[in-house]
Amino acid sequence: MYIAENPELSIVEMDTVEGRKGGKVLLTLLIRSCRLGLTFLMEDKTQKSVKACFDLLYKSLGEKLFKTVFGVILTDNGSEFLNPLELECDGDGLIHTRLFYCDPNASYQKGMLEKNHEFIRYILPKGSSFDDLHQPDINCVMNHINSLNRDSLGGKSPFDAVRFFLPDELFPALQCQKIPPDEVLLKPSLLK
Repeated sequence: MYIAENPELSIVEMDTVEGRKGGKVLLTLLIRSCRLGLTFLMEDKTQKSVKACFDLLYKSLGEKLFKTVFGVILTDNGSEFLNPLELECDGDGLIHTRLFYCDPNASYQKGMLEKNHEFIRYILPKGSSFDDLHQPDINCVMNHINSLNRDSLGGKSPFDAVRFFLPDELFPALQCQKIPPDEVLLKPSLLK
């Protein structure tokens, strides 16, 4: 209902991807309108780590751009997302985004993000550890994924599509960089 009442809001799908159990985790976000994926390396799969990523995003983007990009966030009810007010609001209680949960056992409600997880797994196979990775490695992974042309975008990449929906200042703030199509690599060798 909220989305129907606010159709102009940007919708972002959110989840986590685990490496080895107990190790570093990826916080994944996907902007639906353009399929642009944003991914952040976290030390662990906790609400505190997710909140730290949100605080960093807010600081990097500023209030106006953050609200433009993250109008509504759709996620599952994993333990790292169980306090919606902590993620929706700043320390003063001002709301910056709205968080909603998918229905139980309905991962298809954030299916675009699940497809991005497949791309991530081409480079970081299931069971591989993220412990030796750093945020620049994850930025490289996402720059390649976001540079991949998609049939769902009329043969364009998320980088091409995002320019129709979001301001250009998003790119430097998030260290996004387009990779030429003939240089896109979605294999583990990308990080070697």
